[in-house]
Amino acid sequence: MPKEFIVAIELGSSKMTGIAGKKNLDGSIQVLAVVKEESSSFIRKGYVYNIDKTAQCLTTIVSKLEKQLKTTITQVYVGVGGQSIRSIRNVISKELPTDTVVTQDMVIELMDANRNMKYPDQEILDAAVQEYKVDSQYQLDPVGIQCSHIEGNFLNILQRKAFYKNLNMCFEAAGINVAEMYLAPLALADSVLTETEKRSGCVLVDMGADTTTVSVYYKNVLRHLAVIPLGGNNITKDIASLQMEEQDAEKMKLKYACAFTENNEIDNNLKYSIDPDRQVESRKFIEIVEGRLEEIIANVWCQVPEEYYDKLLGGIVLTGGGSNLKGIEKAFSNYTHIDKIRISKFVTQTIVSSLPDVNAKDGRMNTVLGLLAKGDINCAGQEVNPNGDLFAVKQPQQETLADRKARQATETPAGVVRTAEEIRRAEEEARLKREEEERIAREKAEEEARIEAERRKENSFWNKAFKGLKKFGQEIIKEED
Repeated sequence: MPKEFIVAIELGSSKMTGIAGKKNLDGSIQVLAVVKEESSSFIRKGYVYNIDKTAQCLTTIVSKLEKQLKTTITQVYVGVGGQSIRSIRNVISKELPTDTVVTQDMVIELMDANRNMKYPDQEILDAAVQEYKVDSQYQLDPVGIQCSHIEGNFLNILQRKAFYKNLNMCFEAAGINVAEMYLAPLALADSVLTETEKRSGCVLVDMGADTTTVSVYYKNVLRHLAVIPLGGNNITKDIASLQMEEQDAEKMKLKYACAFTENNEIDNNLKYSIDPDRQVESRKFIEIVEGRLEEIIANVWCQVPEEYYDKLLGGIVLTGGGSNLKGIEKAFSNYTHIDKIRISKFVTQTIVSSLPDVNAKDGRMNTVLGLLAKGDINCAGQEVNPNGDLFAVKQPQQETLADRKARQATETPAGVVRTAEEIRRAEEEARLKREEEERIAREKAEEEARIEAERRKENSFWNKAFKGLKKFGQEIIKEED
């Protein structure tokens, strides 16, 4: 009997992480393997700069996972994130005859109209429904309500087309099938936030190496999403300005850095050691760290829409590697004046693993674990031939694109990003449908034109005159008979 497991890959700015796990009957997830590769030389702030190196790294990760699992991998789940992702609100409205009952088809028509919106150099990755305005009332589900005007309020999540194209090209170059692409921030939110936090209002802050992602939730709906091009590496680079290598600066950050220190607690005579021969004044070090961190927090708070300032009963939830900085809760609380600050070190799902990277529970694995939890398609293929058969052919992916489209039509999962192949197929289907509609409309127009021509011919002067003469002739013949 073939093995069954799910594989997810996160393309981070400092590391690319591949993970394989199996979902147990009790709902827990057993992590089977984890592979990490350095990615800072070809991925910056979540953007793929070098397609060949990224494809090579993806191939390496899959090969290492296959070696550990002793099974080929037919497809993988992928998280989409990075600096170019942003959200923008959009409203689609439609006037209806008085007392029209809203149907599901009307709602789908609004959603399709929103999806077909064009943004210069931007690709719509996902669209989060905010609410529907039925006449003057707001509703989450308008089906069955009578109205004469309906508006769909959407939050469109965009990414630069160039970034999206490069990401797809990497997997195509590596020959890796993509089971599904998910918006990484949404997968993360589903794995670290509680239902209460989403419902009562909260801000999720994912503090990464090169970027910080801000997600605002209220009434169980994503209200805003933004990626700030600042992260832990910016603090490291600032420390490196004290005349040291970045690797030494990173070590000092991990050892000495604190997000907030009371002024009366700073020892002006204390010095931190860079190496056995060099030292740096503690006050100078603290000012550099706090200065950059305050800038990051200020940018995070700027991304929260003002109308939600007094609706964040769930507070602020911090996660990611940057959330491990000492005193981070105090720093956020001092700036935002929000007392409820929580650090999410691990996902809410039950994870079973003996691997150190997973059991560290330091927030760094939360996103890739969230992607793993989203997976529901078997990614396992054939057992790896220990003799290394170079001519072995991998099994095709377990679920076809058509099957997945049919499944999504009934489930409508949030946060799913269509792959380039799925977009091509959808565009081809739309083209064929449009051509068929145009053909039917053309034939209908031609038929109507033919009928109109016959009607005009029937009512024309000469036709009436001809009929009159014909009738007159017939009457003469009858009289002669």
